Amino acid sequence: MIKRLTTTFFLLIINMLVFTHAYGESQAVDPKLRQLLTDAINSSESFDDRFHAEVWLLDMSNRLQRYIDDEQLRITLLKQVHHEASLAKLQPELVLAVIEVESYFDSYAVSSAGAQGIMQVMPFWLKEIGRPNDNLIVLQTNLRMGCTILKYYMDMERNDLHKALARYNGSRGSRVYSNKVLNALRNHWYKS
Repeated sequence: MIKRLTTTFFLLIINMLVFTHAYGESQAVDPKLRQLLTDAINSSESFDDRFHAEVWLLDMSNRLQRYIDDEQLRITLLKQVHHEASLAKLQPELVLAVIEVESYFDSYAVSSAGAQGIMQVMPFWLKEIGRPNDNLIVLQTNLRMGCTILKYYMDMERNDLHKALARYNGSRGSRVYSNKVLNALRNHWYKS
């Protein structure tokens, strides 16, 4: 019991420091966001520990706010991205950069080539894996497939990001797409 209280007290102190650093001393902490983060942390399965979850979710939620206003939606998306990226052994920040370039965080995006969802997965993959009734607009389905495809190309290209990203985008031989993703990673999602 004492250990748990000590841990809780320590997390509250760290919480205050993180929020003070993130928002400045003069700005009040949004209690709704704090609760959303707490709930997300308590149910996060892909994080090493609560502290790591709290810091990452707060940091990425602040960065994602320019694309998604709704706090609940941001936290849900970030938890799912972290989970699916971790399953595929990808950096969640890289997945966020791919999503930014592919769909600008629009789950309903459809490209001129017919790619669908947040990671712009081609529908033919559903038939290829024997799941033609799945929906690529569903966040978990799209992230699971997108992360799996990206990881496959990363392995194929021996972790050469430019080549793997070009394969993911269907633009082999060009660095235009990969440069966009790497710029998004560096400018918006890279962990400081």
